[in-house]
Amino acid sequence: MTDRKESRQLKRENMMLSMPLPKVILTMAYPTIISFLINSIYSMADIYFVSSIGTNATAAVSVNSALDSLIMVAGSLFAVGASSYVARLLGAGNRKKAEQTVSTCFCIAFVLGFLIMLIGVSFRRPMVRLFGATETCEQYAIDYATYVLYAAPFMAASFVMNQCLRAEGSALYSMFGMGIGGVINCFLDPVFILPWGLDMGVAGASLATAISKLIGFVILIIPYLRGRSMLRLSIRNVVFQASMFREVLSVGSSSMFRTLLSIVSGILINREAGLISDAALACIGVTNKCMMFCFSIILGFSNGFQPVAGFNWGARRYDRVRGSFRFASRTAFLGGLVMAMLTGVFAPQIIRWFSSGDAELIRLGTLCIRLQAVALPIHAWVAIVNSMAAGLGKAKIAILLATARQGSCFIPVLYPLSRLFGAEGIASVQAVADVLTLALAIPALLSIRRMIREAEEQDAERKLHPIEEG
Repeated sequence: MTDRKESRQLKRENMMLSMPLPKVILTMAYPTIISFLINSIYSMADIYFVSSIGTNATAAVSVNSALDSLIMVAGSLFAVGASSYVARLLGAGNRKKAEQTVSTCFCIAFVLGFLIMLIGVSFRRPMVRLFGATETCEQYAIDYATYVLYAAPFMAASFVMNQCLRAEGSALYSMFGMGIGGVINCFLDPVFILPWGLDMGVAGASLATAISKLIGFVILIIPYLRGRSMLRLSIRNVVFQASMFREVLSVGSSSMFRTLLSIVSGILINREAGLISDAALACIGVTNKCMMFCFSIILGFSNGFQPVAGFNWGARRYDRVRGSFRFASRTAFLGGLVMAMLTGVFAPQIIRWFSSGDAELIRLGTLCIRLQAVALPIHAWVAIVNSMAAGLGKAKIAILLATARQGSCFIPVLYPLSRLFGAEGIASVQAVADVLTLALAIPALLSIRRMIREAEEQDAERKLHPIEEG
């Protein structure tokens, strides 16, 4: 077993340090892209089948996006930080500490998810009202939240396993673990929701999601328990070390703050939209679900790039760090441009799939999709800069960029746009925020480049003037 793990480690090192960068990045990225796309599709399936009930039910699913994000906070805080740290530890050859990191972060994420479940189940009605549910969609929102809350511990822990499997080079299995649950959800949705099936309505969408998440959890944990992953998940590997938490939280906090801000911004925009109409409230959720298809490709590609940058940074291959960023940033920008043109052209057709013929929802949704499409190439490029910062362990820069899109660049424009332009202003908020993030990403990239250059110069100096022992 040890020889097999060492062989996989050597294979991974050869791939990260020797394989042409476009090939290794795409090899790492495509399973993640596929898994995110599948999750995006089943998320869209929820709102597609629920939309047959009416605009109020669609608005309820939109409101509960904040709950999904809250559960993501419990997992992503430790998942993203663990992934970055594990990639650097493996690049430096420290597998034991990498195993301790995975095991510790898994257990903590599960406990945090369990706490969310307890609190959420106990206060469901106040919770959905806080998230922005109106009186006309409140009960639907409670129905959708119920079963998702029961799955919260498994969802949070799955984030850690998924990220760390990618960090050790098992991106294909990670894709399978995430994707199979999404496929099952697409089949369960109509059975649980529609009248010809169990006729559970919105609650059926929630139950289908919970079952699919549980199945995904089981699939992801199997390689850890059966010794088929490079790293071992064990309660005996759970340790509480200050150095580990410092590394994990310094990077993972960027994802946590980003998600927390997405919750805050989501609640704020839901409340503003709810003051206008349920159609405006539904528009926000439907558009986000539709654009998530494009965002999944961007996020999957950037997550595939991140461990490549982190591994080569840990191995002091600065040439490959720079080269990987050049390829990733160009590819992301061009890919974002192509997706922008397609979504902009077909926006009316896309939004009609989720509207049940509501003319106001179609009008606002078309506008919102087209505006976000304009900003899509910028969003793609900024995502690569953010992943570069996270992969290299530069927590402050990662937090700055991660919190910009739905935080520092979102909240300041929300109220002026919504109060001045009403529903149209609501539809434009995210696109304006995406454009503004560019002002933060450019100086952040310059800082990262300067850091790489200084590290390279220090290594060159050490080679020229090695410290004599004794």
